[in-house]
Amino acid sequence: MILRTGQFTFPTPPAQLFGREAPLMLEIGFGDGGFLTDWAARHPDWNVLGVEISPGSMRRAFGRVRRAGLTNVRLYLGQARFLVRNVLPQRSLSLVYVNFPDPWPKKRHQERRLLQAPFFELLSTRLADGGALRLTTDDAPYFSFALEEAEKTGLYRIEVTEPPPETRQTKYARKWQAQQKPIYHAVFTKQAEASDPFPPSIERYDVMHHALLEGTLPELERFEKLVHAFRGGHVIVLEAYRTLDGTGLLFLVRIEEEDLTQEVLVEARPKDGKVLVRVLPFGLPLSTRGTREAIRCLTEWLEAQGMRLAEAFF
Repeated sequence: MILRTGQFTFPTPPAQLFGREAPLMLEIGFGDGGFLTDWAARHPDWNVLGVEISPGSMRRAFGRVRRAGLTNVRLYLGQARFLVRNVLPQRSLSLVYVNFPDPWPKKRHQERRLLQAPFFELLSTRLADGGALRLTTDDAPYFSFALEEAEKTGLYRIEVTEPPPETRQTKYARKWQAQQKPIYHAVFTKQAEASDPFPPSIERYDVMHHALLEGTLPELERFEKLVHAFRGGHVIVLEAYRTLDGTGLLFLVRIEEEDLTQEVLVEARPKDGKVLVRVLPFGLPLSTRGTREAIRCLTEWLEAQGMRLAEAFF
């Protein structure tokens, strides 16, 4: 039910994720999962995919889906742009819902808005012919912004309509209706496709990188955060811990790449007379340039502590 980044191929056929062929609906930003769960229950002949960046929302939605006993739902914690561009095949989506997205109202934050022309162009290649995105929001400036951005692309037929009954029952819709705030709704139906096919933006490797070092691991009396920049992203080593048996070290690492953020555990542990540095499989991380650079970063740090690089696999 919960999809892990490391299980994806680029792209991943939806039938591989759901175990069947069926029309695919995507909800971007599913919040507490109320809308997603209700929609999936009313459309058992559809595959339903939800993407969300909030771990708390993921937990609540997962509980709803499990209690409802739904088998046609898959949830992913991460960025929608990453999922749409790298995971979903061309013309695989039939319907997309965006309900009450974060409007990022401050001018300096507007570049973070999802519904901009580049995303509409990307989405046009992932929507099936006649597929559509349905937007519901209470924020009038963002609504106008999204209409203008979609219009720029010339790829959609845009209809401004009353919100359908199902979107009026979402958590935020009920809240704003109780306050008598207006709610805006538009349907963006694909009528053409961008010329750019938008191939995957993240390079995926079939094996996880690692390194072998010689020498003794440092005692680790104190640790200061490490930041390692590389083309297209950053590695941030947040914390370091001694393992319970005292023989190894564990590092909590945040990896930020284009539209992809992973938090991984990197282990440094004695093995066959050397010290192996590797990304642990916990959480099923995706092997990318970022995980490679995480191993490079920590290898260089361990070398600075007096260890010697024996073999590098990055």
